[in-house]
Amino acid sequence: MAPARLRRERERERERERRPSQPASQARRARPHPTRPEAANAGAGPTAETPERRRKLPGAPERPRRSPPQRRGATRLLPRPRLLAAIRRSRPGARGGRWGWGGCVAAMVEEKGRSGGGISEEEAAQYDRQIRLWGLEAQKRLRGSRALVAGLRGLGAEVAKNLALAGVKALTLLDHRQVSLEDARGQFLLPASSRGKNRAEASLERVQDLNPMVDVKADPENIEQKPEEFFTRFDVVCLTCCTQEVLLKVDQICKKHGIKFFTGDVFGYHGYMFANLGEHEFVEEKTKTTKASQEEQGSSDAKKAKLDIAETTLVKKNAHFCLLKDALTLSWSSEGAKAALKRIAPDYFLLQVLFKFRTEKGRDPSPLSYLEDAEALRQMRLSVLASLGVGTDLIADDFASCFSEMAPVCAVVGGVLSQEAVKALSQRDPPLNNFFFFDGVKGSGVVECLAPNLPS
Repeated sequence: MAPARLRRERERERERERRPSQPASQARRARPHPTRPEAANAGAGPTAETPERRRKLPGAPERPRRSPPQRRGATRLLPRPRLLAAIRRSRPGARGGRWGWGGCVAAMVEEKGRSGGGISEEEAAQYDRQIRLWGLEAQKRLRGSRALVAGLRGLGAEVAKNLALAGVKALTLLDHRQVSLEDARGQFLLPASSRGKNRAEASLERVQDLNPMVDVKADPENIEQKPEEFFTRFDVVCLTCCTQEVLLKVDQICKKHGIKFFTGDVFGYHGYMFANLGEHEFVEEKTKTTKASQEEQGSSDAKKAKLDIAETTLVKKNAHFCLLKDALTLSWSSEGAKAALKRIAPDYFLLQVLFKFRTEKGRDPSPLSYLEDAEALRQMRLSVLASLGVGTDLIADDFASCFSEMAPVCAVVGGVLSQEAVKALSQRDPPLNNFFFFDGVKGSGVVECLAPNLPS
């Protein structure tokens, strides 16, 4: 036992011996406080207390109550005027690293005061973690972006959910179809009582509840009847459940007006995503290590490792994307193309077979007509692969894994598609160029760059 603790124990023993008739609980309450000079007579009992400690003197100010002690690391709540003043006085990065909350909000408040734009304090608190991840400027670009999601099945629901949570300015849900029994397998935005209602309108409420700061609208019209001017309202367009003809048409419009274009679909255990960002500029973080100075070259390796400083810089880069039409009509007759054919994902050719089925049948393969649809897919496989000039052994005869829409596959492909949309809008980090294929049977995904003038 430490000497100081022994001394305290002995002092308590002597104190108890001086007052043998007083219970120990009262002795602890009557013990003089070391920091209060008026407590010198506290040990004599209640009758020895001065009147000032019992009564408030006439005209004396009210003694403020002491607030309970703050826990270590607890948030201190300030009145609103003092909170705003503290935020504006804080420097960027004062807390939480380079993108500290106080510094970010201070920058937002100052920017909003100068130009009338920027992000409000409520939005800064809502998107605090995202600001720490990709920075204030990237979040401001997101907050000024308008997104279109067409096709509200399982994959479209995932994309709409992720874009709403990311914090875009406005989100439009476009779908002319009615809610069916099959939609309940992967579409989590639909209430149980929405059977027979429009998909977009039935999904509106739950998307809005995810983030009230996003302006969410539902459009029940058919995308095939939309004019070119409709798509120019948006900064990013994400299409699902569309025919190949519609995809090629909208891709041309987006290319013409500099709009980010994404499309994707899920067929059973297989899913894909395609991106066309045109001429895309982005910034990428690069870590540069500064070596130790010449004076310290003779020191040990461990000491030199501590002296080396890692600096992170933002490097501007460019990426070029091709049209979907060019990516689907590649020539495989050259020697280089034949060599690359061995490492191309088979889902690229399977996608074109499924596109042909959707165009001719007006729907996707259905489990209710499995035998009929499986035979039609086998016949289309032969014609599609023959038109591309490749062997029929690239795709297996069994199409059982291409039916219905699997919710886990929607989650994976929807997460990748919406992540790429956020990266394109915020202009942060290198994008995936240009296909992403996911095989749920193998549980693996692959990125393929398939374009006429791009390395494969």
